[in-house]
Amino acid sequence: MPDARDGAPGSDGLRPPALGLLLAEARSLFEFNASVLLSPLLMRAPRGDGHPVLALPGFLASDLSMAPMRRYLGGLGYEAHAWRMGRNLGGLARMREALRARLTEIHAATGRKVSLVGWSLGGVYARDLALQAPELVRYVITLGSPFANDVRATNATALYEALSGERVEDFAELREAIAGDLKVPATSIYSRADGVVNWRTCLLRPSERAENLEVYFASHIGLGVNPAALWAVADRLAQPEGEFWPFDRAGPFAIAYAPPERAISA
Repeated sequence: MPDARDGAPGSDGLRPPALGLLLAEARSLFEFNASVLLSPLLMRAPRGDGHPVLALPGFLASDLSMAPMRRYLGGLGYEAHAWRMGRNLGGLARMREALRARLTEIHAATGRKVSLVGWSLGGVYARDLALQAPELVRYVITLGSPFANDVRATNATALYEALSGERVEDFAELREAIAGDLKVPATSIYSRADGVVNWRTCLLRPSERAENLEVYFASHIGLGVNPAALWAVADRLAQPEGEFWPFDRAGPFAIAYAPPERAISA
């Protein structure tokens, strides 16, 4: 029988990742170093049309955490924008107005729809923005973002509630909508080896314009600098506006991607 601590459903719902997985998050340093060493290869990723991209950091992180992502996307020709709101201390409802204002600002300045790349909690914000203003959003990519199923199944829930002043159960209708289908294309990138969030909380409902993509052995803290994840982000952003096709798991990082049948629907 699967151990509920490792992400299998238990009698009382999903559980946070086991302590061993949490301690193993230290491997994120190796993921970052790998992306630096493999940067010449990463720059061969598909290139798009240079549209604007807003990078949203995870809980307790700041724009500094998304700097490698922005630098990478900038090198591929995109207009990569920071969120400019300091450290992310949470608060789904509290942050809605400021986030929409930032999205509107970028859209007005560029005259183009904006793709959203959100890491962890930043991905939850990204999906909420796509719900609020689909006319401003081109694509949503989430990285280890707990937006579905039992979203309490993380090792950061207690701290999130303490710092944000929100309970995870608050705004149930909004959270249900965030977990539902979006009007724009979306990709959820996640890892079953995530030591912070239960991987099942990252699963969207696959459709003709939405997909799950599992990266083998990636950490939560390192997912935004993992070479295979970076390649996937670039590939997804390179799709023409208004079009969507499933991610092609071939290519230089093919060994790092799980087959699509492992991405169980939420």
